Amino acid sequence: MDRRSLIKNAGIAGVLAAGIAPAVHAQAAVRWRLASSFPKSLDTIFGTAETFSKSVSDMTGGKFQISVHAGGELMPAFGVVDGVQNASVEMAHTAPYYFYGKDPTFCLGCAVPFGLNTRQMNAWMYEGNGLKLMRDFYAKYNIYNLPGGNTGAQMGGWFRKEIKSVADLKGLKFRTNPFAGRVLEPFGVIPQSIPGADLYPALEKGTLDALEWVGPYDDQKLGFNKVAPFYYYPGWWEGGPQLDFYINTKAWEGLSAEYKAIVTAAAAQANIGMTAKYDARNPVALKQLVGSGTKLRPFTQDVMNAAFKSAQQIYSDLNGSNPEWKKVYSDYSKFLADQNAWFRFTEGTFDRFMQQQKL
Repeated sequence: MDRRSLIKNAGIAGVLAAGIAPAVHAQAAVRWRLASSFPKSLDTIFGTAETFSKSVSDMTGGKFQISVHAGGELMPAFGVVDGVQNASVEMAHTAPYYFYGKDPTFCLGCAVPFGLNTRQMNAWMYEGNGLKLMRDFYAKYNIYNLPGGNTGAQMGGWFRKEIKSVADLKGLKFRTNPFAGRVLEPFGVIPQSIPGADLYPALEKGTLDALEWVGPYDDQKLGFNKVAPFYYYPGWWEGGPQLDFYINTKAWEGLSAEYKAIVTAAAAQANIGMTAKYDARNPVALKQLVGSGTKLRPFTQDVMNAAFKSAQQIYSDLNGSNPEWKKVYSDYSKFLADQNAWFRFTEGTFDRFMQQQKL
C-alpha cells in the first residue's frame, strides 16, 4: 500500500501509530529570530512581521518558530542589514531604502522618488524582473529577500509652517528617507534620518521642522498632529514602498524545500495583508485628523516639478557612476514607463472620474 492510501485508510491515529507522520511534522524543529526596523506601537508595520511569524508557525504545526523583535531590541533599527549579513539574526523586516548609504540600489527594492506605485511594484517583483534583479544584488550581502508588505502611496508629512514654494524649503530640517533627502538637498533642505520611535520628541522639541512617516493611520497613533499643523501630500518619494523580509542566505539554504515554500507563502500573505490594512484604516484616520484641526495641503506644482527634475538628474548621475544601480534601474524604468502608459488609460481615468463623484 502506498503512503497516500495508508493515510486515507488508516486515518491520522493509525498513521501516527505506524510512525508515518505527514511530511510537515517530519521536519526538524527550527528556531529563528527576526529583527524589525519598527516599533511595537505600530500594529501595521511591526505587526506584519508578527503576522508572517504566526503563519509560518501555523503551517508547520508549531515546528518552525520565528521570534519577532522590535527595532532597537536586538540591534539598532538601521542595523538589520548588517545583522542578517553577518548572521547575528536569521532574518529581518525592514524598508530597503533605509540603506541608501550602503548603495542606492537598495532603494529600488523599496521605492524611489516618482517611481512605481504599489500594484506596479508587485507586478515588477512577481511578474517582471524585480525579484531576480534584486536577489542578484542582495547576494553580495548574504541576503535572500521576499516582499514583505507595502504601505501604498504615502503622505508628504507634517510641517510646522506652510510650504508655498520651493523657496520655503530652504533651511528646513526634514526627516525623510535618504533618497528623498538627496533630491531635496539642492533646495536647501537639511535631511535627517531618525527611526520611527524617536520622531515625536524630535518634532516636539524643534530638532525637526518637519517629518514624514507613513500615512494617517500610523501618523495619528504617533501623535504628530499635536505638534505640527500642516499635513502635506503626496509623498512623491514613495508612491509604492515595498518592505522586505531579509533572510540570511545560509539560513535560507539550510531550510527544506517544504519550509522554503511555507516561508514564501507566509511572506506573500503578509505582503498583501499590509496594503489591505492601510487601505482600510487610512480613510477613517484622515477624517479624524481633519476633524481635529489638521490642515491638509498639496505640495505646490513648482515643488513637484523641481523635485521631479532633481530626481531625474540623480538617476542620470547614478547610471553613469554605479553599475549595480544601472543594471537594475534600466529594467525598473522601462517597466515604469510601460505601466504608466497602461494605467493612464484604465486605473487613472477611472480613479479621476470616481473621485469627482458624490457617493
